[in-house]
Amino acid sequence: MKKLVSFALALTLAVGCLAGCGGGSGAKEEKKADAFYIGGIGPTTGAAAIYGTAAKNGAQIAVDEINAAGGINGVKIEYNFQDDQHDVEKSVNAYNTLKDWGMQILMGCVTTGPCVAVTDKTLEDNMFQITPSASSTDVITNDNVFQVCFTDPNQGIASAQYIAQNKLAKKVGIIYDSSDIYSSGIEEKFVDEAKTQGLTLASEPQAFTADSKTDFQTQLKKLQSEGVDLIFLPIYYTEASIILKQADSMGYDVKFFGVDGMDGILTVENFDTSLAEGVMLLTPFAADAKDEATQNFVNTYKEQFGEVPNQFAADSYDCIYAIKAAIEQSGATPDMSTSDLCEALKGAMTEISVQGLTGGEEGLTWEATGEVSKAPKAVIIENGVYVGM
Repeated sequence: MKKLVSFALALTLAVGCLAGCGGGSGAKEEKKADAFYIGGIGPTTGAAAIYGTAAKNGAQIAVDEINAAGGINGVKIEYNFQDDQHDVEKSVNAYNTLKDWGMQILMGCVTTGPCVAVTDKTLEDNMFQITPSASSTDVITNDNVFQVCFTDPNQGIASAQYIAQNKLAKKVGIIYDSSDIYSSGIEEKFVDEAKTQGLTLASEPQAFTADSKTDFQTQLKKLQSEGVDLIFLPIYYTEASIILKQADSMGYDVKFFGVDGMDGILTVENFDTSLAEGVMLLTPFAADAKDEATQNFVNTYKEQFGEVPNQFAADSYDCIYAIKAAIEQSGATPDMSTSDLCEALKGAMTEISVQGLTGGEEGLTWEATGEVSKAPKAVIIENGVYVGM
């Protein structure tokens, strides 16, 4: 009898153990029912850390605001941001880490190359994905992915239009990274639109690659010899800072006009920011804007992180509020499967309008293609800060 009782107890314990072990997945589902689990991916270390850190921080402010106000339809947000060092393989690893954590929605990736790679994974899982700043049209080839940033073609077109309409130059030159999909995509559309707008261009765009991005004197001398008085830079801030230094050392007095990748140049380590005086950018966000939402965001960001936020912080802030609006519009609940949640949100995205930090008076709206519609802003660097033009 004792043996039978012992066997029964052991069997009961074994069944309980199996239920507990099998409950790993069940525990995750129960955990998800308590909150919406939003993951983020971007570089918080490495050469592009300015972008990813700003994106992480901007989204965190939005999450904190929403949770403090009671959540989304009474449901709080859990937020987890992973560093990918602007590396494709690390970004995929970060995605898998977030899936294990319980991610239901992805805000990311921050940079284009990693984002393109991760879109393959979100397509496989049918997970809703919205990127704050990966601007290539290759990012939105799948119907589960949306952008808060301008697409590369739009940045190129809008920049050419702004330069022409405001008569900023007699002759325009271009320095771009032909090995980078972001830079080359903007350059191509800029050239096309510049011709339409009647801009006078240098004989040819000046290219560099990832293997030759520390010395730009050849490109600068070529543009200087042709009398170029404005150089369009559809590139990232690190290379831009080198170009500005080398142009100054050559005595080349020329205007510079950039796009969102240049945002961050004022925080480059050991860079003389006086060299950036007069640099113009086309951006969706100006930290000196006087509207209440922008000023509250800027003040909160300064208090928490000790610096003025850039557009990547603002775009990510708007990402979180876009997710909130889509959840509210669709009536989605956290106990839905990742796939069902994705279907609900991507349908709602074309029905919502978000009055964000980066949308101007018109706000942000989305096409079914994943592309955002919003108004760009032009800023100029004066006395070490961005000032609206």
